[in-house]
Amino acid sequence: MIKAADFRNAMSLLTSAVNVVTTAGPSGRYGFTASAVCSVTDTPPTLLVCMNQASSSHAHFVENKILTVNVLGAQYEHLSKAFSSKMSSEQRFELGSWTVLETGAPVLEEALVSFDCEIEQIQEVGTHSIFMCRVVAIQQSQQEQGLVYFNRAYHHVGEVEIA
Repeated sequence: MIKAADFRNAMSLLTSAVNVVTTAGPSGRYGFTASAVCSVTDTPPTLLVCMNQASSSHAHFVENKILTVNVLGAQYEHLSKAFSSKMSSEQRFELGSWTVLETGAPVLEEALVSFDCEIEQIQEVGTHSIFMCRVVAIQQSQQEQGLVYFNRAYHHVGEVEIA
């Protein structure tokens, strides 16, 4: 049997994009930092997003049935840390410039790319919920460097402009 700590240590070596996943609804705006996001299919455009059921905002995502995956550029390490901290939801959203697309979920204006989604299915597996999300709108920026997480640290990837 594989121990949870051994699995987490091994997974720390899987490089992941850093995302802030957001939702909005009658009870307010909520968000969390996620690395467990991936493409499922392009027909129809679908992502999966994994979220810990113990998260204080979990119920809001389930209730709202919408979310936006904001893929962070290199300059947003502070935002990733804020959305994974004990800060209040209001304090987290003060750290960025936000807009909306189709669903009304918060979209970070300068994200590398934002995928605005409707949650179509929810599957519970162990401690997490897997949201199957239909992408209904996409917004891209001109950012050229992404933020990734590898070996328990942030790193920058992508083109660097040389003046």
